[in-house]
Amino acid sequence: MRQRLLRLSSIVASACLATLIPTLALAADPPIKIGVISEAQAVAGSSIGPAAQLAAEEINAKGGVNGRKIEIVVYDNHSSAAESVRAFQRAVTEDKVNAVIASYISEVVLALEPWAGRLKTVMITPGAASDVITQNIAKDYEHNKYTFHGYLTSSSLAELVCDAAKDLLVAQHKMKTAVIMSEDAAWTTPLDAGYEKCLPRTGLKVLDHVRFSPDTTDFTPIFSKIEALKPDVMITGISHVGTQPTVQWKSQQVPIPMFGISSQATNSTFWKDTNGATEGVLYQAVSGPGVAVTPKTLPFVEAFVKKFGNNPSYSGYTAYDEVYMIAEAVRRAGSTDSDKLVDAMEKTDYVGTIGRVAFKPKGDPNVHGLRTGAGYITGLMLQWQDGKQVNIWPKNLASGQMKFPAFIKLSSAR
Repeated sequence: MRQRLLRLSSIVASACLATLIPTLALAADPPIKIGVISEAQAVAGSSIGPAAQLAAEEINAKGGVNGRKIEIVVYDNHSSAAESVRAFQRAVTEDKVNAVIASYISEVVLALEPWAGRLKTVMITPGAASDVITQNIAKDYEHNKYTFHGYLTSSSLAELVCDAAKDLLVAQHKMKTAVIMSEDAAWTTPLDAGYEKCLPRTGLKVLDHVRFSPDTTDFTPIFSKIEALKPDVMITGISHVGTQPTVQWKSQQVPIPMFGISSQATNSTFWKDTNGATEGVLYQAVSGPGVAVTPKTLPFVEAFVKKFGNNPSYSGYTAYDEVYMIAEAVRRAGSTDSDKLVDAMEKTDYVGTIGRVAFKPKGDPNVHGLRTGAGYITGLMLQWQDGKQVNIWPKNLASGQMKFPAFIKLSSAR
């Protein structure tokens, strides 16, 4: 009897151990850690961290990546390049992140790009636009290959704005003249160069090119100068100072439409931030509320609003997609090794919230930039109307038509 009991105990112990070993192995698998360096207090950047966290929660709820959970580690850079560098160093050396999603500010990403190379850590931006980011990769691929551009380059943005301007401003309202009005920043240098090149092709003559300091608080002299030229439209490049010029545009009853890039206008809080002054502002975006760019767009927006109470800004869409893209790259690579991760990221072909995402290949002057055009990312043009963000372009995705506040005097009415 004693021997039978011993044998039975041995069998039970072996069975328990066999069951326990896979569980222990799974529990021992470290999480895939993604650092998120963002501008938590900025209108355009505040969605980055929450959107990344939402994506991680969804992936983890479905079992993670090869049994490993994703952990998001958030760092608020307070819109500072210096703080961003310190956060990146801490993320990699102390917190042991496997990849980094960083910033909507080009100057920040340009400061981090060399560190991604030095520390051999994959980094992708959800919102910076400067062409210099991808041009640096082309110039020194081996060192800078760890950086990926998860948003549109400034030159691509200019082309998309011009495409929309041709259909909406020239074809519909017979506009003929424009003034470019952009903040003086790294991302607007190639943007404005792109505007100057493509606007004349659409039929809009550029009368002047105004660049203003991001520290500008009074736009009265700028608007007065532009009004004196009597252009049909202002083509904007605004990201960091969108609230002040928009409020003054309304309060001073500037009779010229604002059309172009206004990053802060992509956030659903912008109506409240400007006390409704944004009524009539037209802005380019990769996605927007109520616009089913892909089957994934509206479910993401619904989940984001349910969890956080407001619609995401443009960089929220991309940050959400980027967590999924990193997760898929880890799955394909079967590893978080940085060089293997680079190879896997370069093979990305992912339908996200903003369209089909794929990166330009080695040898392209904007290597690791997003492919644009038919079948990839095409962008939208939205307008603030009665407190809502309404998509008006392209026609197949439009949910409304342009309309302007009474103080705007369209060229056809002048």
